[in-house]
Amino acid sequence: MRWYGADPLNSIGEAEQLIALFAEWRKHPNPGTRWGIELGKSGTLIGTCGFYKWNRQWSTCHLSFELARDTWGQGYMLEALRTTLEWGFQHMKLRRVEALVHPENRPSIKLLSELHFVQEGRLRSAGFWRQ
Repeated sequence: MRWYGADPLNSIGEAEQLIALFAEWRKHPNPGTRWGIELGKSGTLIGTCGFYKWNRQWSTCHLSFELARDTWGQGYMLEALRTTLEWGFQHMKLRRVEALVHPENRPSIKLLSELHFVQEGRLRSAGFWRQ
């Protein structure tokens, strides 16, 4: 949760509230959608990824993702985001996807580079991270 911009979840109830929030996004004028990432046949939830701030008129949205620390560096998020982006371009008719990443979050920057994202600038003081 270091780069997520929110405090870690402390209970199942907090996780259920977050899931409800993600589901509620689908009802907003600029909806988002989010998928859970399961580990193989075990069905263990290891992360999520999805879109938010969908601007239908401009065919743009933002990408967000997080993954359990013990699964980092194994290609799971790369696979999930490739599928997510393909779905977005095909079903949402997206022309542009943005990802806001903390400048010190080097693994996410590298991952997005592998997906052909290009850094266009920095939004200085656009967020606050408790560290």
